[in-house]
Amino acid sequence: MDGKKGSVIPILQIITALGIVLFWIGFFTIGLAPETPPPCYLAFEHSFPLPDILLAFTIFSAAVLLLKGHRLGRTLSLASSGALIFLGLLDFSFNIQNGMYAISAADTILNGFINAYCVMFGIVVILRLQSDRGRD
Repeated sequence: MDGKKGSVIPILQIITALGIVLFWIGFFTIGLAPETPPPCYLAFEHSFPLPDILLAFTIFSAAVLLLKGHRLGRTLSLASSGALIFLGLLDFSFNIQNGMYAISAADTILNGFINAYCVMFGIVVILRLQSDRGRD
């Protein structure tokens, strides 16, 4: 990855890492839970802060290393992209099974965007880093 073209992924990774951290700050301070969540919602959500913060740290570290041209950035990017895809699919599965998309239009839009972003960004990073593989 070189030049401006190569800096898009690390910049989006930094934004993603910050988004994860800001989500948890908001969740525990202003309350981002829906008004009428299913009974298992809080137990499900409370299992995520530790792995999500580790994921945010890994994504951020990957971005910094990619920007510096360090090869470990690619490895961390690939690992964190797999984790993002898993996170997005796990949340999607929970949301579908528990009617989370039907609570309100705002919840549908927010949850749908987060789930789709995690999966799509993870796939894009993997594909992009694989296509750049021979350019190192």
